[in-house]
Amino acid sequence: MPTVAQSQSSTETDWVSRFADEVIAESERRAPGKPVVVASGLSPSGPIHLGNLREVMTPHLVADEIRRRGYTVRHLISWDDYDRYRKVPNGVPGIDESWAEHIGKPLTSVPAPAGSAHPNWAEHFKAAMLASLDELGVEYDGISQTEQYLAGTYREQILHAMRHRADIDAVLDRYRTKKDGAAGAKGRKPQQKKADEAELEAEAGSGAASEDDGSGGSAGYFPYKPYCGNCEKDLTTVTSYDDESTELNYTCSACGFAETVRLKEFNRGKLVWKVDWPMRWAFEGVIFEPSGVDHSSPGSSFVVGGQIVREIFDGVQPIGPMYAFVGISGMAKMSSSKGGVPTPADALKIMEAPLLRWLYARRRPNQSFKIAFDQEIQRLYDEWDSLERKVADGSVLPADAAAHARAIGTAAGELPHTPRPLPYRTLASVADITAGAEDQTLRILSELDPSSPLTSLDEVRPRLDRAENWITTQVPAEARTIVRDQPDKELLGSLDDEGRESLRLLLDGLDSHWSLDGLTTLVYGVPKTLAGLEPDAKPTPELKIAQRSFFALLYRLLVSRDTGPRLPTLLLAVGADRVRGLLGG
Repeated sequence: MPTVAQSQSSTETDWVSRFADEVIAESERRAPGKPVVVASGLSPSGPIHLGNLREVMTPHLVADEIRRRGYTVRHLISWDDYDRYRKVPNGVPGIDESWAEHIGKPLTSVPAPAGSAHPNWAEHFKAAMLASLDELGVEYDGISQTEQYLAGTYREQILHAMRHRADIDAVLDRYRTKKDGAAGAKGRKPQQKKADEAELEAEAGSGAASEDDGSGGSAGYFPYKPYCGNCEKDLTTVTSYDDESTELNYTCSACGFAETVRLKEFNRGKLVWKVDWPMRWAFEGVIFEPSGVDHSSPGSSFVVGGQIVREIFDGVQPIGPMYAFVGISGMAKMSSSKGGVPTPADALKIMEAPLLRWLYARRRPNQSFKIAFDQEIQRLYDEWDSLERKVADGSVLPADAAAHARAIGTAAGELPHTPRPLPYRTLASVADITAGAEDQTLRILSELDPSSPLTSLDEVRPRLDRAENWITTQVPAEARTIVRDQPDKELLGSLDDEGRESLRLLLDGLDSHWSLDGLTTLVYGVPKTLAGLEPDAKPTPELKIAQRSFFALLYRLLVSRDTGPRLPTLLLAVGADRVRGLLGG
């Protein structure tokens, strides 16, 4: 498949092409002839939300552009499922405070929420993300860090880090404060990687808490944390280590257990995060990996990792942008430590995969943006449909064309799409009025354009299904549209001559205007006729006031509110006979 940028200079079209150029050049410099390696990291410590998705979509889009150019690419997604379980998250169904007893264990050793079909906590939260990545067309190689550590994959790297623990300690010490002796308190992996020392102490219920960078007890600094052989928690302190024999002694502050192991044979533990991440960069040969904007702070995992990978593991830090946060309309910055934060699966219930891909593709990584779960989603879909029309007629700008191409497919081919993409707001209005009744929905949609009637709802799927889900899950019950059963005789009886004449003009024109475009002309035209104007008269301030007043009257007579779905769609949905009954015809 050709590149998205096609004939334009890639540095002048879009951010994806620019990064693809840089990554290809860097890969040829570091590892000529080998697959290009890009990476993401996700922690299944709770629901993996739409902010975390940027950690995946940024390298995915770059990797996909490189594939389009004919290169072999590996997009690694490391599942940080061997991380400690930090806290009991809020708002997760099937759990209660009893899960606090598992704090400090690996995520893969924590029971899944009650009722889950998955074997442990990590697999439960990975499952929804795996399905979403598949729907979004993301091609990747998944790596379970539990499997890597338990298989001894990193044994040589662990022994190397332990031999050079004084050197690692010296790097970390450049960022420690005199006050707490810990690495920069703001240093975290993107999207909530580790708790700070105070959080760890609170979770553990004791003063013996693991520090972010692995600072140890009286025996000195050790960059490795064993998980306890008795309680499985990481509330352990290494009390001695012998480089030659690799004999390691530790004690557990949670249960009092003590053990002597040989690290060259022992797999139940892991490097602390600020050493683990740079170790993996070197081990996997990562060329490109983005990180959150929180890594601009001194002492952050990314800043420290750049020095550790070079000075300890003889590797090179990946290139990659700092990415900004993703928000939700009406919500603050997302954090997976809190419940109720929308996930990719939630978004894909109300929008098609190409639209969600487009939201990430059209903004540079350092630009924040919001994903709409409220009425704004209708405007986003209008904008998307306008873009598709511009692509079709050739009037689209190059950067917009590139973002569109990245949204609708990948190097492997196009994603599923709606054959006949009717406006989302229209589909939502119809779904609202019909409450999902398929026969009624088909009747209304087939009348939108009598010259080319819809013959099957499959023509408007999956967009129709997404609009129905939005109406049923995101629109409050009090905002739903309920058509009156009986006419409002009191309101009809109170109308003046102009009000009664406006209804007569509307009813007289129903049959000859029974289509979406025709009814649009009719409802806007009635006030013009009353004002003695021609149907194509340009609106004046006075005419606009008259139109708003007429629209409000129709809404009150049809749905007992001053507003509602677009009137042409509402009239089609209600049906001509019922409209006549409610308007006194």
